[in-house]
Amino acid sequence: MMMIFGVFVFSLPTATYQKLQRQTNWRHASSSRVGDMPDYQFVGRGEDVITLDGSILPEFMGTPLSLTTLRVMGDTGKSFPLISGTGKIFGLYFLDDLEETQTYFFPNGAARKIEFRMTLKQKVKPGTLVNNVISSVLG
Repeated sequence: MMMIFGVFVFSLPTATYQKLQRQTNWRHASSSRVGDMPDYQFVGRGEDVITLDGSILPEFMGTPLSLTTLRVMGDTGKSFPLISGTGKIFGLYFLDDLEETQTYFFPNGAARKIEFRMTLKQKVKPGTLVNNVISSVLG
């Protein structure tokens, strides 16, 4: 198991990714000043985006149904826990984008190779739910 996104498990029988890219940004509001450079004020954390690039080779590993499963999850509009195979909890993410490219076809038109790119955006960072519960209990 490489990673779990909700009920979907990234692994050899389903789909594998070859590249994981993560981008995190922070927001700074700009305040213009006369005769000087603008000043900036930190206003909070911005987006946390994870992009997975992978491939499915139906003859050897993975199944095209995996992408159908991910599309169904995306259709719900819900956020799901994202947990790596090492146990790292990334937080709650929703599926923002899923691209699919099919190449090298069998005579019946089925793809021999399916490449995919999916973009996940964080909705709730890890620990937020726990902190909210503790805060409400302690007042």
